[in-house]
Amino acid sequence: MRLLFLATVVLLPMVVLADPEPDKPTIGIKRSTDLIKLDGVIEETSWQQADMIDQLHQQFPYDTALSRVRTEYRATYDDSFVYFSVVARNIKPGGYVVSSLRRDFRGPGLDGVAVIIDTFQDVTNAFFFGVSPAGVQREGLISNGYIATDNLDLSWDNKWYSAVKQYDGYWVAEMAIPYTTIRFKAGATKWNIKYYRQDSKENERAVWPWTPRFFEAGNLNYNAELVWDEPLRHPGSNISIIPYAAGNASKNFLTGEPSSSGASFGGDAKVAVTSSLNLDLTVNPDFSQVEVDRQVTNLERFEIFFPERRQFFLENADLFLSYGHPNARPFFSRRIGVARDPNTGQNIQNQILFGARLSGNINKFYRVGFLNMQTAAIKESSIPSYNYTVATGQRRLGTNSNLRAIFVNRQTFKNDSGDFRLEGFGYNRVLGADYNYSFKNNKYTGTAFFHKQFTPESPGNEYAHGFSFVYSTQRLGLNWYQQIIGQNYNPAVGFVPRRGYKRVSPSGSYRWFPSNSAINNHGFVGDAFYIWDDVHGLSDYQYTPGYMINFQNQSTLNFQVQHTYTFLLNDFDPTNSPSEDMAVKLPQYSDYKYTNASFSYISDPKNLFTFIVGGLHGQYFNGTRTNFNTSLNYRFQPYGVVSIDADFNKIVLPAPYTSADIYVISPRLDLTLTKSVFFTTFVQYNSQYKNMNINTRFQWRFRPVSDLFIVYTDNYFYSVGQPNENFAPKNRAIVIKLTYWFNM
Repeated sequence: MRLLFLATVVLLPMVVLADPEPDKPTIGIKRSTDLIKLDGVIEETSWQQADMIDQLHQQFPYDTALSRVRTEYRATYDDSFVYFSVVARNIKPGGYVVSSLRRDFRGPGLDGVAVIIDTFQDVTNAFFFGVSPAGVQREGLISNGYIATDNLDLSWDNKWYSAVKQYDGYWVAEMAIPYTTIRFKAGATKWNIKYYRQDSKENERAVWPWTPRFFEAGNLNYNAELVWDEPLRHPGSNISIIPYAAGNASKNFLTGEPSSSGASFGGDAKVAVTSSLNLDLTVNPDFSQVEVDRQVTNLERFEIFFPERRQFFLENADLFLSYGHPNARPFFSRRIGVARDPNTGQNIQNQILFGARLSGNINKFYRVGFLNMQTAAIKESSIPSYNYTVATGQRRLGTNSNLRAIFVNRQTFKNDSGDFRLEGFGYNRVLGADYNYSFKNNKYTGTAFFHKQFTPESPGNEYAHGFSFVYSTQRLGLNWYQQIIGQNYNPAVGFVPRRGYKRVSPSGSYRWFPSNSAINNHGFVGDAFYIWDDVHGLSDYQYTPGYMINFQNQSTLNFQVQHTYTFLLNDFDPTNSPSEDMAVKLPQYSDYKYTNASFSYISDPKNLFTFIVGGLHGQYFNGTRTNFNTSLNYRFQPYGVVSIDADFNKIVLPAPYTSADIYVISPRLDLTLTKSVFFTTFVQYNSQYKNMNINTRFQWRFRPVSDLFIVYTDNYFYSVGQPNENFAPKNRAIVIKLTYWFNM
């Protein structure tokens, strides 16, 4: 522990000095002088008079020249909307790469243009709006200062408008973003802005302003200022009501109960308290239309993480969900609405009765968030009604560092002896502080946090601490992370899969960038971790050297060798078979050293047929493991994608331990008949849990953010070794849900 805190004391002073505001390019935006019609024809006088940016910088495959193709961005506004137009010109003839007509498309090989708006100039959070050449919209929220899988949330859904028209040699996009859709400070005269184009025919990503290629194209440290010709006005009353009505029918074949059906009503409301602070309300929320989680093979000793997908929790989600470390979150919103049945030990749905969430910016320096939700009691499972409260605040420091604090509370609403009271009953609380720093345009980044849990029992060691330091340049990347999790740190609304340990995790990479080559960059990568505790000493370590190759066509190839040491603190079955299978487990306090090698290849994403393939072979605890995984996708654009994901693990262990062949196979059909009618069928077979799941979802978006959903789910028993029981149904359900967005 002394080593860990010493590292914090030594490294933290290196990053506490404020980074000065960098110089940035500017572009003006003027009020429109005529009515803007969204038709993909930019002939209005306002467009002709608007300032234009047409010097985008190449960001991939290189970052040392202007884009090879011309792209023209303009902006204007009126009392209700801010408008953007884009003229995306081509050099090469031919069609565009469009995966489907489904909203919120994602992928490195697709065509599209986008606008990134940082309305508070905090270089941390931004709005993302983009369209494809087929006119398909995508919008998202950027957090933590850059676009990445975890930081660009395309699940966020809101009202805005666009039109696209294709011409010979170019295409034109127009966007109209209502002030009521975004959050900003009334009276402001500047926003941060970034323009982004992805062009598959040129195999190029281009941005304005210039952004180094070793960062994400959407990195918010590299931005320009959009300067308004007059201060922004308050958008006025901004209240949206989103009611729903749903009907359902279901049957549980495992319990033998008769079929049941019912109807439910509820809804959400969005109230703009100010132009930058939003209040979300929900009554009897229903999340039946949310896509099911993708099943995975779990060979770990600990719980695995699935991201939040429910719309109510998404806006400003980083204010609540990104504290601590991915394996030490004090708040994980997916705990709300789920309870553990004390009779069976299984997680069951726990109805949310109502909730409220206030979140947003006070100004460019301060952000706040408050959440309160109430769940229903489940008498037959002896689960009480719980109240959940989260309060959080953030203070910006320097360019885009911040200091923030969080308070999380879950407690029983009442019991037989009395109503709700602050000092009881059965509360579980966490109070924590995080310092997130970023200096020299993300050259030095990291975080330091300390969280303390409070419970009526107060057994001690209820805390979590962590510190990280990341150094990033084009060639060299270095990372140090350390973590201490107390033995009794177990936040009821958090995600902490393992407790009572100390961990350090160094990693690094070095890349070469050859010129005039099929390879964009290649180099060594390596990471390691060491885990120990005060009782058993060293319990885990792993060294993972590897080599990566990133090709100019955006395909990638990686090789790794893993050497692992594991000291088991509990009995463990390396196949992670369900408990009813009664597999013989490796004994507690036994230890193992094992080495294996792996590879992965991701094909050129611009092709109609794309694939990912990977494998692993070598030692595994006291036996061997062979893995093969693949994802095959065929795009029949623009109407959809057919795909199949497969993961196979062959685990061979000496007697008396159980060997196993574990499969996860997931075919998927995603059809987009129009830009408003979507159909998805998703089948998942998981041999580890002898389960086959079918999820079919039909969606008709008959008005902006107003939908009709029909969702059918079915679960069957399936096991290769028990053919007589295969396809025996477990449970089945169908839901019809109608939502409508009213602007008041």
